[in-house]
Amino acid sequence: MKTTHLNTNTIDAMFNQLKYNFGGSVVKDSKEYILEMNNEIGVGRIQGIALAGGISYVDFDMTFAEDITLSINTPNKNPIYFAYCSAGSMEHSFGINGDKSELESFQTGIIASPTGDENVLYFKKDERLKVALITVQTTKQAQNSKKEGLKGKLFNTFFKDDTLNNFVYVGSQNLKIAEKVQQISAIKQEGLVKSLLLQGLVHVILALEIEQHTEDSKNNETQLGTLTTREMSAIKEASAYIDENFDSQISISQLCSEFGISPSKLQEGFKLMHGRTVTDHLRTVRVQKAENYLKNTDMNISEVVYSIGFSSRSYFSKIFKESYNCSPSEYKMAQRELPISA
Repeated sequence: MKTTHLNTNTIDAMFNQLKYNFGGSVVKDSKEYILEMNNEIGVGRIQGIALAGGISYVDFDMTFAEDITLSINTPNKNPIYFAYCSAGSMEHSFGINGDKSELESFQTGIIASPTGDENVLYFKKDERLKVALITVQTTKQAQNSKKEGLKGKLFNTFFKDDTLNNFVYVGSQNLKIAEKVQQISAIKQEGLVKSLLLQGLVHVILALEIEQHTEDSKNNETQLGTLTTREMSAIKEASAYIDENFDSQISISQLCSEFGISPSKLQEGFKLMHGRTVTDHLRTVRVQKAENYLKNTDMNISEVVYSIGFSSRSYFSKIFKESYNCSPSEYKMAQRELPISA
């Protein structure tokens, strides 16, 4: 087992220490850091970026060749960690001898630690690990400071009764967060635009994690559905399949056969992940693709209808108007007029 110590409050220092301990090469692009590894310790990448308000986002996509222990100490801060595991699993303890809590695939975790307490993360060898870690660096001074906003509210939520007790929460499995993490990975813009998009998605993930913590706290026996980890993975794959094959004829029975899941579990999973049925989600994806075609191509309405897998132009016009409050032809005309108006 390899043990690595991180003693820092900044992303820059964190990645310098990771490179020193793990090897590999670090690339800095604007405010984003990327550590690429392909050596005897492991294969993959670790990405991180510092955002406004004392928030940082670090994404691990690694397969380690040996068990890894990562000890994190943040001097003079009360960090609150929001973790989400998309693949593999991770364990955590306060101090090397503390009790361990395990975060499995599709689970959320919130960890709040007093100043000076060591947070230890455990990664298993030969297991693909995908973990998104959002850190909010709070301080005791943030508790009563209106200027601190989010940090002050989080401090008061997780450090209660004016005491600084360790707090760890492992929540129900959540596919909505998986979707947002996937959207972060899919960002293709660069520079300021990428930072703004990433910051927005990170705040959405924070909101979803806090919302789930609140709901789970109301009833500790209630879980978000009855799906197994394998079924959750199948739902995620089925959702990606729809995104890539929206122009094909896709049926419930086809998806069930393709991904080895029952119709009831498939519907349950899509309602958890997207808040709608499989059919409604497929229709939503198609309409969104159509909007992009109308906006960015010279395709006429009939070509757009055919390209998204619909056969009825009148039906397409109806559901497009329900989504965008105008007909496809009106939307197309508005796009043509925009350059003139500008």
